Formats: sequence, structure tokens, C-alpha cells
Amino acid sequence: MAGRINDEDVKAVRDAVPIDAVVSEYLQLRNAGGGNLKGLCPFHDEKSPSFQVSPSKGLFHCFGCQEGGDTITFVMKIDHLSFSEAVERLAGQAGITLRYEEGGYNPSHQRGERIRLVEAHKIAAEWYAEQLATSPEADTGRVFLAERGFDQAAAVHFGVGYSPQGWDHLTRYLRGKGFTDKEILLSGLAQEGRRGPIDRFRGRLMWPIRDIGGDVVGFGARKLYEADNGPKYLNTPDTAIYRKSQVLYGIDLAKKEIAKTSRAVVVEGYTDVMACHLAGVTTAIATCGTAFGGDHIKILRRLLMDNGSARVIFTFDGDAAGQKAALRAFEDDQKFAAETYIAIAPDGMDPCDLRLAKGDEAVADLVEPRTPLFEFALRQIVSRYDLDTPAGRAAALDEAAPIVARIKNSGAQHEVAVQLAGMLGILDTQFVVKRVAQLARWARDRGGKGPAPDRHQQGSQQYAAAQPSAAPRGPALNLRNPVYATERELLKLALQRPELVSPAFDAYGVDEFTAPPYAAVRQAILDAGGAELGVADPQDYLVKVREAAPDDAVRAMVTELAVEAILLHKGVKGVDETYAGAQLVTVRRRAVERRIRDITGQLTRLGTHGDPAQLAAVQNELWVLQQYDQALREHGAAAL
Repeated sequence: MAGRINDEDVKAVRDAVPIDAVVSEYLQLRNAGGGNLKGLCPFHDEKSPSFQVSPSKGLFHCFGCQEGGDTITFVMKIDHLSFSEAVERLAGQAGITLRYEEGGYNPSHQRGERIRLVEAHKIAAEWYAEQLATSPEADTGRVFLAERGFDQAAAVHFGVGYSPQGWDHLTRYLRGKGFTDKEILLSGLAQEGRRGPIDRFRGRLMWPIRDIGGDVVGFGARKLYEADNGPKYLNTPDTAIYRKSQVLYGIDLAKKEIAKTSRAVVVEGYTDVMACHLAGVTTAIATCGTAFGGDHIKILRRLLMDNGSARVIFTFDGDAAGQKAALRAFEDDQKFAAETYIAIAPDGMDPCDLRLAKGDEAVADLVEPRTPLFEFALRQIVSRYDLDTPAGRAAALDEAAPIVARIKNSGAQHEVAVQLAGMLGILDTQFVVKRVAQLARWARDRGGKGPAPDRHQQGSQQYAAAQPSAAPRGPALNLRNPVYATERELLKLALQRPELVSPAFDAYGVDEFTAPPYAAVRQAILDAGGAELGVADPQDYLVKVREAAPDDAVRAMVTELAVEAILLHKGVKGVDETYAGAQLVTVRRRAVERRIRDITGQLTRLGTHGDPAQLAAVQNELWVLQQYDQALREHGAAAL
């Protein structure tokens, strides 16, 4: 078992790998103001970006689902890694050699399972590629590629390889690289034979399938020999690192261009992706042995940022299977904010065949948006009915109208309803429009669940739910309450700009924060060593505060406050000492006022019959507090 990773090395990894560089491998980030970046959360479905990244603090936080943390946490959550596996992956990217406190340098057999499986695939991909380039046996594969217009340079660019026909060539090679039979079987690169593991892929052309981060996680293998009794295409089975419904072939090559152009082209096969990219359509991607579905949409939406002007173009064969695939894609159409289109070559050729027959320009022309996917889907439905009869038109309307009613944009819904009336030959356009509107209204009424809670209230509710039942929960954390709003701003300053509130903030008691979640964050800052610690090393300070949090709920609140933009009121020029001083004074004055009210009540209870010495002490404390309150009112932060 691997030893604990040295704390200094963990800190070095955090410092060396910018969080925005890591996150942008998985989703498109845009400027959110205040030095922060925003994007669509990869951990839950959302229509507008509530996921924020703070490069200066090395933190991310989603104000929708409350996920948050540092670079290591993000990698752990996005790729389902353990802490040590995430650190090891980031260390590998940064070129940092990790030390292990209970076992010295980390030998290969101590590495995390996922890291080992990814390494096995990387080595296998390199070995397959070498076989294609140099092995005489691989000539069949080279001819296959050449006949489809792909030379050696194209094969290298896409990492295409060849798996020899023998039983265990790759298995023996991986053993020589230090992998155990268990690891080789778990990777899906081998399967159990009569006498031990044998290669899963034999005598096939190999396409490495990479995740959005660029790691090889699986393979798509094309049959080359008639003697091969297996399927035409054989894919890696589901493993700890590969789920066919959650990967898109070519996404590692296409992601930057997809984000840049707000456009994605979905094709049906590996050679189609190659043909498109070589023809200049570098936004092309494909599914891997499964239909295009919800998990694929999540990947694309994070890159497209739900930009209303974004385009997703599906290319399908013109045969019945292609039409069926197009209709399946349309079922998920409304999960996109992007406009969706379908592209089918007039002669039914796929992009690979089209490039061979008519050249690169024909491929580029094919994927220019022409037919909206909804229009194609509606025409397919309408074509099944006899529109020359009233009964046929009515039946077609009954099937097509619910599809139009699913369109969420009311303006687009109305326009499509008018088009549907034209397709059906119904002269009373308004009858169709009203029918669609009625269905849409019924759908909304059935599915309506009331307005979503305020995003700040969501965080407090999650926090409260995580507390023991005996813990004081206090009132709902409503930021319309000016007391809570100011406490929140002061904590944000203490986490984000500690130099502006130190050392005064460290003298504030936990009881000066009236909202239980905020009191818990104040305690975590105290336990971490105080805000003054953040003046010298802001990132390490935030790490220590998050580690000092007693549970995930408080840790999430720390991250949220460390990432959320500081709110400036009208007339305030910027976040400076004056602004910070005003927050310090407001929170302190409210604490003083609360104490004055308590003492005033105590004096009333003591009355004139109380102990004279006690009465004098209480009156003296009241006088001191009143003088302090007046000084704060007159001199501001200078009186703290």
C-alpha cells in the first residue's frame, strides 16, 4: 500500500498547476469579473453558468449544486479519483516527483488503480501505433487506411495503430512493463483465456479513444480479416476508466475549436472524424459504439456554454438506420440551447466516402447548417400519413404537435407550429398554433414545481441539513437581511483579501457572526491560524481554512465565500481599505448594539433592588460600550 504523500509535495502540486488550466480542459470558461471565470457546471445540469473558478485563489465553486474545492478536488470529482491518484496525475503533468512518507519513492505497483489503467492504455496505444508503422503484418491495415485516403501522417496524427494476430503479444509486452495480469484484465486490453490472459484485440486496426483531458481510456478496433468471426467494430468494454456512453471520439482534438467557434459536428465513425478534420472541419466528433445520448450532450454543452448562437450539426447516413439515429438525436434536442441541424449528403455518402469521391471542399460544404433537426424529424413523422385525407392530416398533427410543444423558446415554438401547418396542408394556421400552445401549457402545468430557491439560500439549506439535530440552526440565511449580508461580505474579504482586514479581523469573536454557517466559517479561519496567515501565502491559507472546516458543509461554505464576487454598493469605487473598514465597523457595531440591548435588559431586571456592586458593574459596562459605539460611529475603522 502506498505511503502518505509528503505535504510539501502536495502543496507544490497545488501551486504548480493553475486551476483554470485544468478546468478548461473539461469546459469552456469565460470572464466573470473580479478576476474570476465562469462556465456550465460539469457536476449538474444547468442552463446558465453558475460554476466559478478563481485562478488567484486556486478554487472553484458552483453556486447551483454547491460543489467546490481546489485543483486536486476538481480532478478527484471530475475523473472519480482518490486524493492520491489526483495528486499523482497533476504531479505527472507538472513534472514533480512525489515523496511518500511511509515508503520512500513510489514504485509502480503502489500507484492508484485508475492511474495504472491509464498508463497501460498509453503504453498500449504507443505499441499499437509502432506496429502499424513498422510491422510487415500490419500492411493490411496500412492498405485499408490508404484506400480511404489516409496516409501515414494522418495515422500518426490520430494515433491509429494495429493489433497483431497472435494470442498474447500485447499482454506479454505489458507484463514486461511491470503490469500484473490483474491490471491487464481490469484495463479491458486482455480477457481471460484457458491458460491465462489473452489479448482482446487481435488482427485489427486500432483507434485510441481519449477522454476530454487527453488520456487514452479505451480503443475502437476495426476487423480486417475474413477469418475474424468477431463484429465489424469491437470496442473496449466498460471499465473503471471507460464508459462508452460518456466518451466522444476526437473530443480531445476538437474541444478547443468547438469552444472557440461555438460549433460541433457529430459524425458516425472514426474514419468520418478523420476525414472531417483533414478536410478542415476540426470540430468533428463521434460516439463510440453507442447512440448519441444525454451524457454526450453534457460534454458538448460544457464546451458550447449554451450559447444561443451555437450550432450542433449531425451527419447521418441517408438509409433507414441513419434516419432512425437522427430521430433518436432529436429526442434530446431540447437539452441543447444550441441550434441543431442535420446534414445528409444527396447521394447518402458519409464524410469519409464523400472526401474520397469529391474532395475536402465537399466535406466542408456538407456540414454547413441547412436543415434544422426539428424540421427533419417532423418531415419524417408527417411522411408516414396520408395528407390527402382529413383523417390523415389530423393523425399527423396528433403525433407531430407534442414534439413542437417541447420547444422551450416560445418564439421558435410559434414559428415551427406555423411551418407544421404548412407541412400538413392545414390552411387554418392558428388552429395548429393554438393546439401546440395548449399542449405546451399542459406540459408546463404537469411539470411545474414552483420557483427555484435563491442560490444563497440553497447553500444555507445544504449546510443546515448537514448539521446534527442538536446544533442551533438559527433563522433562514436570507441575504435580504442586511445583518447576514454584511457578515457574508466581511468573511469574503477575510478569505479573498485578508491583507485589507488584518489584523483587526482576527480579534473578532465567533459570536459576532449571527448566522450559524458564518460563525462556523469564522471558527475555521480561527482554527487555521487567523486571516493574517493569508497575507503572506493566500493559497496555502485557503487550503488550511478548508482543512480546518469540521465537515463538508462548512468546507463548501468556505469555498463559496472564497470564490463569490465581492459586492460593491453604489458610489463605492473598488475593494480597498476604506471598503473593508466599513464592513469591519458595521459587523462590530451590530455586535456592540446587541450587547448594549442585552445589558439594558439586564439593568431592567436588576431594577432598584439589585446588588449595588453588580448594578454599578453593569452600568459601567453599558457606559463603556456606548462610548465605543460612538467612537466607531465617529471615527470608523480607526476606532477598532
